[in-house]
Order: sequence, then structure tokens, then C-alpha cells
Amino acid sequence: MLYELYELQRAFLTPMAAFAKLGAHAYGDGLLSALPFSERMAAGYELLSRVGKFYDKPEFGLVETVLTDGGKVAVRQRVVLRKPFCELLHFERDMPAGRAPDPVVLVVAPLSGHHATLLRDTVRQLLPSHDVYITDWLDARHVPLSKGAFHLDDYVAYVRDFFAFLGPIHVVGVCQPTVPVLAAISLMSTAGDPNLPKTMTLMGGPIDTRRSPTEVNALAKRESYEWFERTVICSVPERHPGYLRRVYPGFLQLGGFVAMNPGKHFQSHWDFYRDLVKGADESAEAHRRFYDEYNAVMDMPAEYYLDTIKVVFQEHQLPRGEWRCKGVRVAPEDITQVPLLTVEGELDDISGSGQTQAAHDLCSGIAAAHKRHFTAPGCGHYGIFSGRRWREAIYPQLHDFIRAYDRTGEDAKG
Repeated sequence: MLYELYELQRAFLTPMAAFAKLGAHAYGDGLLSALPFSERMAAGYELLSRVGKFYDKPEFGLVETVLTDGGKVAVRQRVVLRKPFCELLHFERDMPAGRAPDPVVLVVAPLSGHHATLLRDTVRQLLPSHDVYITDWLDARHVPLSKGAFHLDDYVAYVRDFFAFLGPIHVVGVCQPTVPVLAAISLMSTAGDPNLPKTMTLMGGPIDTRRSPTEVNALAKRESYEWFERTVICSVPERHPGYLRRVYPGFLQLGGFVAMNPGKHFQSHWDFYRDLVKGADESAEAHRRFYDEYNAVMDMPAEYYLDTIKVVFQEHQLPRGEWRCKGVRVAPEDITQVPLLTVEGELDDISGSGQTQAAHDLCSGIAAAHKRHFTAPGCGHYGIFSGRRWREAIYPQLHDFIRAYDRTGEDAKG
């Protein structure tokens, strides 16, 4: 019923947003732009249209890059592997003939409400000196019920499939995927799988949420598993391909994001209005870009979401050594040949201090010489993978770490 009410609200707001967009144009640079207070009217209408509109999945929009050693080259985005709940994307660069190949990097994007395009800046920064792939998770409301369920264990299996498809590469797990990435590498190490990645980088993720718990962690502990299943799980309405699939809707996730910092978002929209009135085009456009991405959300499979609540946030099965993935215990201590880099933000209010670094204790089989940790000063959660601090402070650490182990991988054996 909740999903149907949301759809009804969308049906009501869509024509209002369209009317407001017309008003913004009319007062901004149309027939009414010469009237008194037209700037304020145009700004108000645009703000109204943005509040009421539906945000589609954004594009990566990465069509070119400048190689580290000079020269601009075209970039093409191509799906190289399709699975029921995910597509593996490759950002193909038109490389000069005879140039030595760059390290191959798989960025494992979060399946936590936003699209993989949230990591656009991550990919953009990697492209000049890396051959980049990324997981593009599908909106669960678009996946027919006939495709079956998708559990946290399936996420781990997908990561292993991507490793097998690409061969030995460098993997970067950003936020939520730090857990399934570490699990996949643990299981592969236990099984003696030859497709182990050359390095693993875990950034801002909930490896052990008992450390410095945040409000997100507190909510997961405060409510029972049954409360989450009863309160936030809905069935996809009839008009979508995933009709009757049980999901955690993106609109609820977005509401939760906003509720964490309502004052901050209100101030941001008020500043946007004032920038429009003042003609501060650059600041206004930065606001548009951020919220075009932030407001574009997707549904998650209910079983995957509930598994994550239970395994990661409530029972802490990974750090306690109790997680069994498809019947096999996840044993990070079995990892010996994959160097580890963990990254945290000093001001991260989603994955608290020490939650990602906990991987160092769990991965006791990796020699200390092949473990690194970096805490980015003054950096919040989104700054770990996007923005100035990512580009200037964190990326150089990642670049040097990958380069240190890209030759043969022999250096990594402890």
C-alpha cells in the first residue's frame, strides 16, 4: 500500500513540476522575464519544479579523458557482462598503439539506494591511468520476478564471477560493498581460487559496525529484524517489470538520507534559491548536479536488504567469524596473497572511525608490510569517493598502492 501511495503522489506532483518548469522558463528568459521580481519568480518556480520532479537514473557522461602521460582520448561505456541484477560496465579508452597497458581496476559500487553513477568522480579520476570497470546494479523494480531472489550471498557470488571474468585485477570496494568484497576474497583464498585480485582497497564501509557506531548503525540495532521486514518492505506495483517483487524502495531510502540532516538539505535549497536570484550560475549548477544524483534512487531486493541488516548491522557475523556464505564460513584470516588498503574519512557519519580499518585485524594472514590504512582529514562519507578530498588526498594513496603491486603480484606473497 505504501508504494501505491508513493505512485499516487508522483502522479499528482509530475504535472505540477512540469508547470513549475514552464514558469521558471517564462520568468527566467521568456516572455515574463522583463517584469519586476522576475528573478525571484523564476527562482521559486525552478525550486518548486525540482522538489516535485521524478529523477531518472543519471548518465556517467564520461566521453573522454586525458592520459597521465599526455594526450586526450575518447572513452566509450560498454556492457561486457550481463547478470539478472547487475551489468558489468567497461570504460574503454582509445589507447595509442604500442603504449604499455595500465592497471585494470574493478570498482564495486554500492547497492544501497543510489545508482553507480554516484561514483562518477571516482571513475573520472581513475581513467587517466587505469583501465576501469564498474558494477552497475539494476533497479529491483525493473527485474521480473521470474529472475528469482537476490540475497547478500548472491552479491558475494556476483563479485567472484566478475573476478573470474576479468582475471587478476585490482578491486576497489566503496562503502557497503567492502563487506561482500572481503567475503568474496576470503572464500576464494580458502578455496585456492587462481583469480584472486592483485590488491583490494576497502573504502568507508561497515566491516565492523561495533566500532564508533553512527546513527545509521544505531537504527539497525534499535529495531528488530521483524520491524524492518514489516515496516519498510513493499511489493512493486503492477505497472513495473518487477511487479510483485518485494523490495526496499528507493524513496524510503532517500527519505532516510534526508532525515539524517534535514537542516543541511533545507539550507542547501535555500542557498540554491538565493544563487538563482543573484545570478550565481556556477553555484546553482553545482547544486543541480549534486541533487540530480542524490535524488535519483533505486529499489533494492528485499532479501538482500534484510540479509544486510541482519548479517552486517545486527549480528556482526563477519567480524565475529560466524558468517557462512552458501554454507562455507567466511574466513578473512585465510587471505595471504592480496595486499590490503583501507580508507576512512575523519568525519564520516555513516561508517564510523575504525569500522573499515577493522579489516586489518580480520586479515591476519596478510603480512603487515602489505597492509596500509589512510584516514582522510576533514573528510565526510561522500568525500571519500567524490570531490576535492578524494582527488587530492585519497586518490594519490590509491594510485601509489595499486602501482606498488601491479608488476607480477609476487611482492604480495607473505
